[in-house]
Amino acid sequence: MLKLAALVGPTAVGKTELAIPLAQRLNGEILSCDSMQVYRGMDIGTAKASPEEQALVPHHLIDIVDVDHNFTVAEYQQRARQLIEDINQRGKIPLLVGGTGLYYQAVVDNYSFYPMATRQDIRKQLQAEVAEKGLPELYTRLQEIDPDYATKISPQDEKRIIRALEVFALTGIPFSKQQTRQRNTYTLAAVGLYLNRETLYQRINERVDKMLARGLIDEVRKFRGQGYGLDNNAMQALGYKQVIYYLEGLMSYEEMVEAIKKETRRFAKRQYTWFKRDERIKWFDVSQDSQEALVEKIYIYMAGLFSRA
Repeated sequence: MLKLAALVGPTAVGKTELAIPLAQRLNGEILSCDSMQVYRGMDIGTAKASPEEQALVPHHLIDIVDVDHNFTVAEYQQRARQLIEDINQRGKIPLLVGGTGLYYQAVVDNYSFYPMATRQDIRKQLQAEVAEKGLPELYTRLQEIDPDYATKISPQDEKRIIRALEVFALTGIPFSKQQTRQRNTYTLAAVGLYLNRETLYQRINERVDKMLARGLIDEVRKFRGQGYGLDNNAMQALGYKQVIYYLEGLMSYEEMVEAIKKETRRFAKRQYTWFKRDERIKWFDVSQDSQEALVEKIYIYMAGLFSRA
């Protein structure tokens, strides 16, 4: 059976910093598990590993499509599956790293997606409702008809909310029920990182400040200059959306900063909630050990699972 390691957890918990030495210890290669790091040019706001960091260990599934491409979880799964097979065949360990729960689940449980044609009349009606009533109302509707899927996506993910409501309107079956799983596809060694809430939220606030100092506003301004706005799915990403509001004069600078921090804290809470549902994940407190000691602990745990497989 193919081996697969995973390092997951909320944003700003320190996954990237640990992933590189862990991958080196495992003789592995990193597969990004982030729905926005796939887009070229979205570097600062998605907290991609730097070119220097990526040079230390092979990284995959980063910068693979342009922002005008409507990248899907099914595409991600297909690419990840091939990479996992290739890396195993080369005698190395693929290490899935990130915080996008739906992408993680689609890979480790090998979802089978059932293709379904789009009905433009239904989709346009739902888009009109978003414009008239706001996205929160449609997300609430999704929570009522498909709470399982609603917990796996962001309340700001307009594309997936509309798609799930469209599928339900067409079939009467919740989107989450139209996927089958194969939980034993891989020999899985999954680890989650956590911090106490106060420390994590402080890290989140500091990270947002650093992103803005590094040029997040200019990064978003560049995309706007190329014609991309909130109608583009990639620009709905956390941070980018709020910066667009600021650039369009809908928020002051201070309001934008606070909105990014607040939404990121909410996002981290949802990430925790989602990953806690997977009983296969073993959790490690980042604050309890030095980085070197924590990497060694995680390595010993993962290597033990693989050796017993």
